Amino acid sequence: MTSKRESRSGIIGAVGQLVTVILMVLLIKTVAAEAYYVPSGSMLPSLLIGDQLLVSKFPYGYSRYSLPLPLAPATPKRLLGSLPERGDVVVFRLPRDPGQTYVKRVIGLPGDRVQMRGARLWVNGAMLPLRRDGVAGVEGEDGMRQSAPRYIETLPNGRQHAIFKFRNDGDLDDTEIFTVAPGQIFVMGDNRDDSVDSRVPARAGGVGFVPVENLVGRVEAVLGSWDPEVRREPVWNWPSGLRLSRFFSRVK
Repeated sequence: MTSKRESRSGIIGAVGQLVTVILMVLLIKTVAAEAYYVPSGSMLPSLLIGDQLLVSKFPYGYSRYSLPLPLAPATPKRLLGSLPERGDVVVFRLPRDPGQTYVKRVIGLPGDRVQMRGARLWVNGAMLPLRRDGVAGVEGEDGMRQSAPRYIETLPNGRQHAIFKFRNDGDLDDTEIFTVAPGQIFVMGDNRDDSVDSRVPARAGGVGFVPVENLVGRVEAVLGSWDPEVRREPVWNWPSGLRLSRFFSRVK
């Protein structure tokens, strides 16, 4: 009799420990941080395909999209909320399809006027400084390698970041003036000629303006990185795809 009780108690205790672990993981993913994988090259050169990102939840407060599953009611206000800064790299739920998660850089805040004119970025009527920073070899999503002209762009708050710019006459190099409404942000990819971002409206299959509610968090670092192209090689060559220099590197 005693052994049956002990056995039952042991099972209940094990189940209780498992539930506790699951709840702790969910709490950490909701309140503290979460990992995200980069599947595309839209944020080159800052982020590479195959990067695993550490995304912190607390800088912008919390909304239903802070949850692993967005089950809470919709609301434009965030708990302990604050706006991102221009230049922050953020993860957000795609407004037209919240089941998809995107990563881009914040360019415009509420009240800002953003425009591409002659392949240059303008914010609030001023053209942003841009200087050449050499050429980088980059492998695209199709596996083809090409040379990418690299530039350093300076945002109105003084923050600098690298971008790739291949051409000056693309479809998104001359746009209308986008005025960012309250409760929204304007985001762009650093790979300017290969990024579907706020320059493309949602009705055309793009991102459009991003409601602040849709923010998941701020990208802080690259936890690890592995080149998915090595999957085409024999399995014993796969470890060569590890980009060790990117492990635990800070995202600017």
